[in-house]
Amino acid sequence: MPLQMKLTAITLDCPDPEALAAFYRQATGLELHPKSNCDFAGLNCDDGLFIGFQRVDDYQAPRWPDQTVPQQFHLDFEVDDLDEAEAVLLALGADKPEYQPGGDRWRVLADPSGHPFCLTRRKA
Repeated sequence: MPLQMKLTAITLDCPDPEALAAFYRQATGLELHPKSNCDFAGLNCDDGLFIGFQRVDDYQAPRWPDQTVPQQFHLDFEVDDLDEAEAVLLALGADKPEYQPGGDRWRVLADPSGHPFCLTRRKA
């Protein structure tokens, strides 16, 4: 019988936890954990999931799609309007890599620390 496990936290390495938490807070509307600080910051989701950001000295951002520093993981976010979401996230400090394999189905962006993430259309 498989284990019954519930995912409770995702933690991203980064050079500046407070700044990366602020980016994702502005992008998602999630609440900043009250004990966030310059070494570890986090966001609380309504469903109990915690998204953490931990300081790593000499952090090297992923070089997607180049694999010299691989992405290691990525997050996916559903949105109603890809163009609108992209514009808002770019204004918040995201970057849009030139390579976009999703065509009009999804977009790849990178957060201010270089982690790639995808925007997909919300299913009707």
